[in-house]
Amino acid sequence: MLTTLPFPDVMVYARPTGLFLALTLIFITAEYLYAKLAHHDAHHDVRETVASIGVALGDVAIRTTMAGIVAVPFLILYENRLMDVRLNTAWSWLALFLGVEFCYYWFHRASHRVRWLWATHSVHHSATHFNLSAAIRLGWTGQLTGAFVFFLPLAWIGFHPLAVGAMIGLGLVYQFFLHSAFDVRLGVLEHVLNTPAHHRVHHASNASCLDRNYGSTLIVFDKLFGTFAEAPKSEPLRYGLKGREPSLNPFWIALGEWVHLWSDVRQARGLRQRLRIIFGAP
Repeated sequence: MLTTLPFPDVMVYARPTGLFLALTLIFITAEYLYAKLAHHDAHHDVRETVASIGVALGDVAIRTTMAGIVAVPFLILYENRLMDVRLNTAWSWLALFLGVEFCYYWFHRASHRVRWLWATHSVHHSATHFNLSAAIRLGWTGQLTGAFVFFLPLAWIGFHPLAVGAMIGLGLVYQFFLHSAFDVRLGVLEHVLNTPAHHRVHHASNASCLDRNYGSTLIVFDKLFGTFAEAPKSEPLRYGLKGREPSLNPFWIALGEWVHLWSDVRQARGLRQRLRIIFGAP
């Protein structure tokens, strides 16, 4: 029975709530102070950082309020799972890790290629400076747009929703540090892992960088499916949303792309064109 199972909000585990948000603010402050001392403060804009914190606080409040929504489909599928996956071996945990990485890759790729999903995900790309504060710019409407659907097969296969949520969360903790303002290199691990250098490309708005490097912890699926790119050598990386003016208003940052989407839908003629706007590429 569903009532015998806990109702975790698996996406809450993947967001900066409570203690984790406090820790991220400590790291953001430490990075800023270090950059100031090292005379690299061009990587930061205090007003933009404050706006990012405002977005993060709104994200926490909304996801806490809606905590039970995405748990229901996960638990329904888990009740009707194909098998019991017992997480009592290293191999079963490795399988869960790879499953989450695979699902995250396609969720992230779809979030760039489907405007309905991009309206939420664009929040994360709206900062014009690349540093740890950009990591906490997370959209407020992810639960409503159905981002969790990409991870449902893992529960249906037989992974417990709590374990799925915890693995997603661990991946996003790793991703937080990918937003370092400093050019951190990991040597040979760059071939397998997503790194600050790879993720810097993902956030850049240069033409050669758009829709690249979708991975969470691993970069191997980008290389496998042809979405990997190195930073261009002939031009500096630029950040922010292409074709959109930056804002310091947390509400506009979080909801502005929905306003643009609704405006385009209203001006469209016919159902087919409206559907193409909603589900086509941004």
